[in-house]
Amino acid sequence: MIKACLFDFDYTLVDSHVGIVKCFRIVLERHKFTSVNDDAIKRTIGKTLEKSFSILTGITDDKELFKLREEYRKEADVYMNPNTHLFPDTVSTLTTLKESGLMVGIISTKYRFRFMEVMNKHFAANFFNILIGNEDIKQPKPHPESIYQALDELHIHPDEMIYVGDSTVDGETAKNAAVPFVGVTTGMTTEHELATYPHLAIINSLQELPTIIEKRSIFC
Repeated sequence: MIKACLFDFDYTLVDSHVGIVKCFRIVLERHKFTSVNDDAIKRTIGKTLEKSFSILTGITDDKELFKLREEYRKEADVYMNPNTHLFPDTVSTLTTLKESGLMVGIISTKYRFRFMEVMNKHFAANFFNILIGNEDIKQPKPHPESIYQALDELHIHPDEMIYVGDSTVDGETAKNAAVPFVGVTTGMTTEHELATYPHLAIINSLQELPTIIEKRSIFC
């Protein structure tokens, strides 16, 4: 029986690509990486900043990648949240799940303080049962640490939660943690790519999620 439904943030609950692309482009162009296109940047969403910069630039030196990450964070303080918007069905879907008796939460590679600046505008302070961001863990997705932490804090077993995400990183994270996965095609990852990971369903929008759970008779 499912007791919790936890979500990735970027491209799952919100469309944040404008802010993300802008911050990456400022840093990349500052360092003369001018040939990287927007789609290449968007394809890295969901990965750590260091991993994304490494993919986009070919840089592998940890110190250089750390510097790029810190430059990105400074730009994000200015440009990220003003350019981040909830998908139309985010509030209604999460509210429906909560009212149905499920615990809800967010597990993201984004810093918790940043995504909560967005969510606090739309949800009550005590709405989410758990919030895990980059500052809360040592090993980011696809390592299962963040999901293990959620399971421990919520006092549930792996088969009692669903993890919802838009990327292959999310699918791999769920697989590594042995928790049920629902992929959503609101990001840059295709249905075929998401379907390569064990999954309950691949959906086109969050509003399909309550019906899927209900049909499987796994509400508390």
